[in-house]
Amino acid sequence: MNIAVVGTGYVGLVTGTCLAETGNHVICVDINEDKVKKMQSGIVPIYEPHLDVLFERNIKQGRLTFTTKLADAIENAKIIFLALPTPPGEDGSADLSYILGVANDLGKIIKDYKVIVDKSTVPVGTADKVREAMAKNAKVEFDVVSNPEFLREGFAVDDFLKPDRVVIGTSSDKARKIMEELYKPYVRQGNPIIFMDEKSAELTKYAANAFLATKITFMNEIANLCELLGADVDSVRIGIGSDDRIGKRFLFPGIGYGGSCFPKDVQALAKSASEVKYDFKILDSVMDINEKQKTIIVPKIKSYFNNDLKGKKIALWGLAFKPDTDDIREAPALYIIDELTKAGATVAAYDPEAMNNVRNLIGDKITYAMDEYDALRDADALLIATEWSLFRTPDFDKVTSLLKNKAIFDGRNLYGIQQMRELGYFYSSIGRETVK
Repeated sequence: MNIAVVGTGYVGLVTGTCLAETGNHVICVDINEDKVKKMQSGIVPIYEPHLDVLFERNIKQGRLTFTTKLADAIENAKIIFLALPTPPGEDGSADLSYILGVANDLGKIIKDYKVIVDKSTVPVGTADKVREAMAKNAKVEFDVVSNPEFLREGFAVDDFLKPDRVVIGTSSDKARKIMEELYKPYVRQGNPIIFMDEKSAELTKYAANAFLATKITFMNEIANLCELLGADVDSVRIGIGSDDRIGKRFLFPGIGYGGSCFPKDVQALAKSASEVKYDFKILDSVMDINEKQKTIIVPKIKSYFNNDLKGKKIALWGLAFKPDTDDIREAPALYIIDELTKAGATVAAYDPEAMNNVRNLIGDKITYAMDEYDALRDADALLIATEWSLFRTPDFDKVTSLLKNKAIFDGRNLYGIQQMRELGYFYSSIGRETVK
C-alpha cells in the first residue's frame, strides 16, 4: 500500500519505518526541514534499539522517503497516519491543535478516498473532531479511524512488528477492510486485531496506560510501607507476582514513572473524567504519589550527610526515564538533580544515550562524565536513577577506589542486600533494608 505518516516523532518514525519493512511504500512528513534532510541522508533522529537497521534498509530499497510537503505525501496514499504531538495543557487536557490543524489542511487537498488514522494518543471524541475539521472543506469521501499505539520505548520495533494486539476503532466497513489488510502481516501468529467503535478505541489507550501507571504506583506504595514495617519488597513482589491474576510485570518498585506516555496520559484521562463531572479519585492519587516518589531518595541522601549537602559531589548513573532510550521527558533524574543542586550539591552524571538531551535542557547545571566510572571520581556518593544493564554488574573494586565514601543510593534496586553488606557499603534502596 501507499501510506503517508504525518509527524516523525517517536511514534511516527517507528510506525513509518515498520510499515515500510513489510513492503509498503511510506512517505513521512515533517515541517522541520533540517530534520527531514538528516533523515533523507540516513540519520535516525531518535535512539531506539534496532530502528536504525530497518531505517537504513528501507531508505536504501526506496520504500521509506521523507518530505516537508503534506500535499506531495498524501497524493497517492490510501492511508494517512496522524502521529502528531498532543502536549498537555496547564489544566492537563491534551492539546489537539496540531492534529486538527493537519485535519483542516487535509480536507482542502484530498482528491480521492482516504483513510485518516489517528495514531497519536488522543482524548475520547477526537476522531469526531478530526472528521468535522476535514468535512468543512473535503469534496470527496474519507473515513477517520482510531488506531492507538502500544509501543514501549526500548522495545518499540518488536512491539510494532509483533504486537500482542492491534486496536482499531472504526464504524466504516470499507475502512475496516483496509486496516485489516494493512495489519495482517503483523499478526500471523494469531494475535488479535480488535475492532471497536472510535471512542472505545480512544479510551482503550488511556485506560491501559493509566492501569499500568496505577500498578507501578501501588508497588511503590508497598515498597515505602515495607521500609517502615521492616519487610522486603523484593519478597513481596515475587509473592504477589506469582499470582497470574496480578502478573509479574510492572511490579518493580523505584523512583516513579516518567516518559512521554504515562504522566501525560494519566493526566489527560483525569481531565476527561472531570469534564463529564466524574471524580476519578484513583488517578488523582496516582499522580500525587508519583510526584512524591520521584524525589523520595533525596531525603535519604540528606540524612546520610547530616542534612548538609553543601560542597558534596553526587555521582549520578542514569538520566533517561528508563533504559534503552534517550527520552528524558518527566525523568525522575531531572527532579532529583533539581533537589540536590538546590541543597548545594554538585552532580556528575553519566547516561549511555540521554546526556545530550539533558545538556540541551539544563546546560551546565551538572557535569557530564565520559563513562560511569568517570562520574565517580572524588564523588561523595553514588546515586542510581536508571537501570541500564551496564550499571548492574560494575567493577566494585574500581567503584570503591574512586568514591570518597562507600555509599550507594539505589533508586532501582539493582544490587543485592547481602552483596552490599559483604562489600562493606552503606546501601540505601527502595522498600528494602538499609545496609549500614
